[in-house]
Amino acid sequence: MTTSDPDLTTAAPASAAAAATRPGVEPMASRPGIDEARLIDLFMSRGFARIEPPVLQPLEPFLDLSGEDLRRRMFITADAEGHELCLRPEYTIPVSRQHLERGLAGQSAAYAYLGPVFRFRPGETGEFVQAGVEDFGRTDKEAADAEILEVALEALREMGIAASTTLIGDVGLFAALIDAMQLSGSTARRLRRSYAAGKIDAQALGALAAQTSSENQHAGLLAALQGQDPAAARLFVEDILKIAGISSISGRSAHQIAARFLEQASSQQSGLSPEQALIFERFLSIGGHPDEAADALRALAADARLDLARAIETLDIRNGFMEARGIELAHLRFATGFGRNLDYYTGFVFEIRDAARPDSKPLVGGGRYDGLLRRLGAPLDVPAVGCSIWLDRILARAPKDTGAS
Repeated sequence: MTTSDPDLTTAAPASAAAAATRPGVEPMASRPGIDEARLIDLFMSRGFARIEPPVLQPLEPFLDLSGEDLRRRMFITADAEGHELCLRPEYTIPVSRQHLERGLAGQSAAYAYLGPVFRFRPGETGEFVQAGVEDFGRTDKEAADAEILEVALEALREMGIAASTTLIGDVGLFAALIDAMQLSGSTARRLRRSYAAGKIDAQALGALAAQTSSENQHAGLLAALQGQDPAAARLFVEDILKIAGISSISGRSAHQIAARFLEQASSQQSGLSPEQALIFERFLSIGGHPDEAADALRALAADARLDLARAIETLDIRNGFMEARGIELAHLRFATGFGRNLDYYTGFVFEIRDAARPDSKPLVGGGRYDGLLRRLGAPLDVPAVGCSIWLDRILARAPKDTGAS
């Protein structure tokens, strides 16, 4: 892939020279342990063109589109006109913005990057180097997912990491389950937020179910109140209390009791039944070999009479493409509860760790984010998938494991 765009680098020496001129960033030759020029050459050999978005980025897109975990760790500043800016905390949003600024929203493009990003990180430096790739516009989504994972694994092997553990998931499966269960808007939003934040578990589901269960004793009245005009609903409850000869309960007036019933009628629409909570618990318990997970999801869909066929088919197709690229499914672990902690992911997600340190932080993370470019201003959703590599974590491994060249 070649281009005359000055932002795209087609030779490693040019990128090394650029790095040498950036304050606080060592050129490739002086950072020990990883041959960065060789890594970029690998990406370019796979059809990814070098891109380098500005370090200073407008703050608003990150506030709107990143997860809470990233938002609270950004370095924020302002320009002379008072516009809020941040030091780029990651590359995906800046690369997506630059792609759109070039007027390429409807076109396919594949980019590679390598440079500094900035975040507050407990126990780690706030400035560190990331490398990665982003692929826009491919309609063969499952094949693109498999290729990005293959490129990530190949990049790790290039840096001397032959043994790794890979966790994969699919945010789209959770979204499909919510849609199939026809949950109310408020319940769906709460579940999606909890899932994106990695806080969806039996306890959270139980709380939603308990919220609904505690109101069942007044189910008839609450159902009658749902959707009514608040003033008319309040008069309705007060009339019922008058007919029953009730003027107050535990010191509460009829007006206060009516207001409380209205609150319960509203909140009842944002809960889960115990049966629905059990379905979610069973869903979140599914994991292991990707093919076995797909079979377990089919069994759940059949037992609960839910239409998850398209979402499970996507999983099957992706598994096939991964095998076709030489990725052994037995070396992957699928988890339905795995979603990563960025709000823009919409489908396939993955993280890769050092097999010698399976409990350590990920060396690579990535996934599919088909809605991001539209949220940044594109007229339609744009298929997109990519990954980032934490080079500092690879360098921090024991000297005997660095694979230095």
